[in-house]
Amino acid sequence: MTPPPGLLIYSQRFSAYSYGDFHPFKVQRYRMTFELMRALRLCDPPQVQMRECPLAREEELLRFHRGDYLTALAGFNGSGCGGADFYFGLGDVENPVFEGVYDWARLACGGTLEAVRRVNDGSCRLAFNMAGGWHHAQAARAAGFSYLNDAVVAIKELVRRRKRVAYVDLDAHHGDGVQNAFYDSNRVLTISIHETGRDFFPQTGMVREMGRGKGYGYAVNVPLLPHSDDVILEQALRRVVLPLVTAFKPDLLITQMGADCLRTDPLTRLEGTTGFFELAARSFLRTGLPWVILGGGGYDWLNVARAWSLVWGTALEVPLPDELPEAFQDLLAEQGIRAYRLRDLPHTALPSDFYPAQQSFEKVLEFLERKLFPLHGLQPGEGL
Repeated sequence: MTPPPGLLIYSQRFSAYSYGDFHPFKVQRYRMTFELMRALRLCDPPQVQMRECPLAREEELLRFHRGDYLTALAGFNGSGCGGADFYFGLGDVENPVFEGVYDWARLACGGTLEAVRRVNDGSCRLAFNMAGGWHHAQAARAAGFSYLNDAVVAIKELVRRRKRVAYVDLDAHHGDGVQNAFYDSNRVLTISIHETGRDFFPQTGMVREMGRGKGYGYAVNVPLLPHSDDVILEQALRRVVLPLVTAFKPDLLITQMGADCLRTDPLTRLEGTTGFFELAARSFLRTGLPWVILGGGGYDWLNVARAWSLVWGTALEVPLPDELPEAFQDLLAEQGIRAYRLRDLPHTALPSDFYPAQQSFEKVLEFLERKLFPLHGLQPGEGL
């Protein structure tokens, strides 16, 4: 029997947690994304297999995270467990502690582990864990709304099985936690396209960060100036990401699809549209690689729902309309929201913003083609 092409990992338990009423990260985005996918018939068998999101086990987390950090995080899990532990980055405005915080983090991490295992063993050709993508968490510190680094924990499992992994991060913020975890490894290629860290969290991801020791050349960063739009994002994908992934020949591809690079995200300054997400998804699908899709950032939840639904529909090769389904429009209306379009209208940055951003990208590209491409047997202009 042919395995289903897509595995969607989801849990009603996602809605049981809250970072707080005034925190920019809203867990409602998961339920609304699922409702939109369902209205678009992107959850229907036999094309899609649904799976409950499991909890990651402590022994799995210990492959990356320090035991004392896990103990501290678990200590805030119960009701009434206030306070903070700033040594581990817990309890500040950025990374609040709340009832069930450890369970929430284990749930998101468990979904990514399940997605990776199912794709790796051939049960499906691609899998999507929308609750994954927490790329800022460090081995012993929460950061950037991230408590456990699900991608690192899952990739550690694959490396332990002697697999080569390409990790591509499209979130507007640099994937620092994942890069740091594999900075000295040549079995994991990390590529991050992000808004420049010169004045933007997490202040990392400069083009000269290329790895260390045997990992030199396997950390790739494409920092972009604010107002970089789809034209520049597409160039980064076509001229950097795809040639390097192809040359690396990984056993498995993992992509983090943070939706905060969209132009209407309230926390970022890039000017992407949903069109870039569809282009990226088509490009990743065409590699023919076993593929795990993770969520990530995105602080306008309707943007998140639209972008991730388009990614999933593209991955499944299901044609989608330009308009939101009526059932989903009705759901939005119940919340006092009027919205009609599934896809963004085309958008380009103002010339005064675009040209400095394009010139900056060309300098980044020239550096990568000169310093990094030869390490992978690539020539300048390979992605043209």
